[in-house]
Amino acid sequence: MSTESSEIRHLLTFGGMRAEGRLAAQLWAAFLTIGAFLVWYLFRADFWMWQFIVLGLWYVGLMWFGIRWPAFRILFLSVIGIAAIGVGLYQLGYTAANNVLLYYVLQSNAMFYWMSGAILISAIGYYRYLFSGNQSAGDWGHRFAWITVALGFAGLAIRWQQTYIGHPSWGHIPVTNMYDAMVLLCTTTALFYLYYEGQGKNRGLGAFAMPMILIADIFLVWVGVAYHQNQIQPVIPALQSFWIKLHVPCEFVAYANFYLAAMVGVAYLLRERAERTGSALVRRLPDLNKLERIMGSMVMFGFLFFTAGTILGAVWAAKAWGGFWSWDPKETWALIVWLNYAAYLHMRSNKSFGQYNKGRKLAWWAAISLVTVTFCFIGVDLFLGGLHSYAKL
Repeated sequence: MSTESSEIRHLLTFGGMRAEGRLAAQLWAAFLTIGAFLVWYLFRADFWMWQFIVLGLWYVGLMWFGIRWPAFRILFLSVIGIAAIGVGLYQLGYTAANNVLLYYVLQSNAMFYWMSGAILISAIGYYRYLFSGNQSAGDWGHRFAWITVALGFAGLAIRWQQTYIGHPSWGHIPVTNMYDAMVLLCTTTALFYLYYEGQGKNRGLGAFAMPMILIADIFLVWVGVAYHQNQIQPVIPALQSFWIKLHVPCEFVAYANFYLAAMVGVAYLLRERAERTGSALVRRLPDLNKLERIMGSMVMFGFLFFTAGTILGAVWAAKAWGGFWSWDPKETWALIVWLNYAAYLHMRSNKSFGQYNKGRKLAWWAAISLVTVTFCFIGVDLFLGGLHSYAKL
């Protein structure tokens, strides 16, 4: 039996776990299986082929993450619990205007402001840990990063319910303007950071990830206050499509990993300098080989989802505009980003790519690529326009 198939069988049979861990994983598998069956049973008459495929992909993905990463199970149940209270209150006819709990806590905008506070505290905690070695500060940074993710995803779920209030035809996944997009970016990036932190057992990288997320969050608050994008509005016909639920999440998984890879690149460069100068940062960051592996994994994972998202976007474009590709500014910059990271992965696997200081070259590449990704994500909407300028301010 091959090594890969042995590892898959080991995972599916919950091998290597203690008794209590095995029981928790089995309960998780049962919970997801029952949940997937109920979704199929309740909505099967309205589903078509792609919706069954999406349900299956979510089932497999959540199963894999929950078994491999036990903390994810707690997060998932927490998000469902928080969102259920908010959605339930709206279903019962309450609104933020007549319910104190909704007004101050459980309406989406309130939750996003609470999320902003959690991001700030987390960033400060991680930053203090990196430069002072205060373990307690690092622990607080870690805890508030989890709070960030829980509030962000629960808030998005509640916001989805809010889009239906008063105008059922408006109901849509909340990713249609810059405000919603920045919430999704902050939340997804924090989630993937926590996953990589758990794999590496090192909290030093939080001082790079969370401050970057804080910058995105400041932009989020700004577009909400200055341009009133925190107000829910109906969406244009082109966005009233099933494909937005596939294309956008894939792209944001990719963006999250690309941004994190850039920050790991910066950490690599600082760690390399710290080794030369004897700085205490050496003790609080992973070694250079581990940083390079983490950075490469992030780019590879992001590249896979960016490729899938781009293909799905082309299918959506064909249905909306009659053609798979039109060299719109957003499409052109998406191709630039794709080629950039394809070249990165090629050079990383190419043994002739200057083995001397190869890690440093790749770190610089990942860090500088932040500019390309950011312009594709935000700059095109702000400055170039085109068919994809749905998030234009």
